Amino acid sequence: MESKIVDQHVESYIRSLLPEHSGLLKELETFAGLHKVPIIHPEIAQYMTVFLNITKPKRILEIGTAIGYSASIFAHSMKSGHIDTIELNEIMAEKARETFSRLEGILPEVSVTIHQGDAKDVIKTLDGPYDIIFIDAAKGHYQAFFETAYNLLSENGIIVSDNVLYKGMVATNEYLVRRKITIVKRMRKYLDFISKHPNLETTIMPMGDGLAISYKKGSNNE
Repeated sequence: MESKIVDQHVESYIRSLLPEHSGLLKELETFAGLHKVPIIHPEIAQYMTVFLNITKPKRILEIGTAIGYSASIFAHSMKSGHIDTIELNEIMAEKARETFSRLEGILPEVSVTIHQGDAKDVIKTLDGPYDIIFIDAAKGHYQAFFETAYNLLSENGIIVSDNVLYKGMVATNEYLVRRKITIVKRMRKYLDFISKHPNLETTIMPMGDGLAISYKKGSNNE
């Protein structure tokens, strides 16, 4: 299903300007295309590259690993630090382990630990704080992930939520597919929640499949 968020001509033009990846990242993109594994959109990958170079996080929590593509994007931008990443699917987690084994040889100053299991359970076993929490897992459970992970976010930390407009269906019922009603309702509730959260400043951007950036104000601004 095509995205209804950005005009196709605009999206194609933006993507034509993006730098082409090589090595491990290119291999992961090819693998994802061949095996229909969802990975972050090219413009989101580039946005996160710029974003992480600006914010310079040292600890990242990622909810939703898949084959390890987005974590690898993060690692290339961090240069040094640690990433905890959580994946429910055992087959995806095994592929991600292969990815991170190779990544270790490329970026030895960035350590990545993959946790296989249900994120809502795994998060409870982790120790924060994290400078950035990246949510890109089951779309109907974003608020549950947020509520479980929020206390692990550092003061002035940032939560990034991907796919929040979900092919435009979250924005308008005109695009809504009946079998996606529950997911869409939950995502709308989540976006309303983070937009009105008293300790967050949130912006929602119509890029990729929709991206929300939520900045934790910190105790001095609460």
